[in-house]
Amino acid sequence: MQINVNAASPFARKVRIVVREAGLADQVREIETAVSPVAPNADLAGANPLVKIPTLLLDDGRALYDSRVICEYLDSLAGHRLFPQSGMARWQSLCMQSLCDGILDAAVLTRYELAIRPQALRWQDWVDGQRAKINGGLATLEKAEPNFGGNFGIGEIGAACVLGYLDFRFPDIEWRATHPRLKAWFATVSTRDSVRETAPRA
Repeated sequence: MQINVNAASPFARKVRIVVREAGLADQVREIETAVSPVAPNADLAGANPLVKIPTLLLDDGRALYDSRVICEYLDSLAGHRLFPQSGMARWQSLCMQSLCDGILDAAVLTRYELAIRPQALRWQDWVDGQRAKINGGLATLEKAEPNFGGNFGIGEIGAACVLGYLDFRFPDIEWRATHPRLKAWFATVSTRDSVRETAPRA
């Protein structure tokens, strides 16, 4: 299998962490892929009509896309280590994944607005709205942190990707100042091999 990723993408990072946590690193080849909302990658479009990363290309030529689909597929190959398979634990885990994906959506959209859109066309009220989503999501994660325990499933993986991406692209948010539980948790989880090896870079 091969997967199209980008070292700066938090959604690709989520999949890269899952690959490592699921013990599949020797079965998945990572292909560094450049994507842009204003300059679509024609090669990637052949596998994924949305022209987004991550995209997983299976050995039989079929493609899977959307980080949530790819992560659960990879976890199924590894015997369901990272996704609870039934009961409320499953729904809570999936809900945390959705929360983290939503925070990342808001952060990535803000990044596009500030880094790609011409300055004269930027909409500050829209940016402020996205920042409000980020802040609300962080507050919810702070409250949820006592329930993380020693787990490092898909919800916690998403949280690690959120905090890493904010450090990478939005250091001005200074989330540690107002989220002490997340600060302590992230300091610990950042020493984990899968998290350390996938730290974002420009």
